[in-house]
Amino acid sequence: MSVRIGLGISTFPFRSPSSFFRWAELCEDKGVDSLWQTDRLVSPDAYLEAVSAVATLAGITERVRFGMNAVVAPLRDPLVLAKQCATIDFLSGGRMLPMFGVGYPGAAEWRATGRNPKTRGRQANEMFELMARLWREEKVTFEGEFYRYEEATIAPRPIQQPMPLWIGGNSKAAIQRTARLGNGWIGGIATPDQTRQVIRDIKAELEVTGREIDSDHFGASLAYRVGSWDDEAVQNFPLMRRAGIGDIDLKPLLCVGSVSDLIGRLKEYREAGASKFVLLPIADGEEDVFYQTQQVVEDVIPAIEN
Repeated sequence: MSVRIGLGISTFPFRSPSSFFRWAELCEDKGVDSLWQTDRLVSPDAYLEAVSAVATLAGITERVRFGMNAVVAPLRDPLVLAKQCATIDFLSGGRMLPMFGVGYPGAAEWRATGRNPKTRGRQANEMFELMARLWREEKVTFEGEFYRYEEATIAPRPIQQPMPLWIGGNSKAAIQRTARLGNGWIGGIATPDQTRQVIRDIKAELEVTGREIDSDHFGASLAYRVGSWDDEAVQNFPLMRRAGIGDIDLKPLLCVGSVSDLIGRLKEYREAGASKFVLLPIADGEEDVFYQTQQVVEDVIPAIEN
């Protein structure tokens, strides 16, 4: 089972686009496996649009892979999304790692756009089937509850065949969706024990569906900081603010402490069955992002990857 570490950003922490590009080039030069952009369309915080961000990364890098952690599929059009991913994969020489989810029912995007979150799961299921077929078939005819296509085709199709379709989320529906439609899974913010249980449940569901997912196509997301829980960056971290600080104990879900603490936590996830990691630096500004990144590339990756 190959262990690989990627780095991601949620809100945009850099002073300029050139600094973002410099960070991506540093990650590539230092052997980071992949780069990831969190998806948030409606927010007062500065989030890059995820698909556009990874398309930019395709143009400024040569080796590192990239993905969206994770695009909320029901807020997009499946034909456009399939075409975007195929184009990025084609232009990058097969380095695209599409990851999708269905979003949270209380997310601001639903209210802001007048959409109904109650149908988002069924809609996403149709989208994933459609996109997977568009990526591999000459012509796609489909009739579902939400989408009807007649002899739809896209070209160029992805270089990767099959094109990765990773699914995020820890719910029972996400487990079933992954087993039926996905070929990889990366969990959201969750403990190692929770991650272990989801992986077990996906594998059990795969027995029902008769499908297979490679043993090293299971992963975990982890927001981390080499520093202290009292650091301002931790207090300003969006997840901390949304949790209302005190309502939810985030200490088991985040990793704040020493490099050794981070290595230890990743080993716990590895023992739980995860081998692909998306690490999200909890940082206060541009210099801090570079510092947090250096800790991972210099000390964590050599200790964890094989």
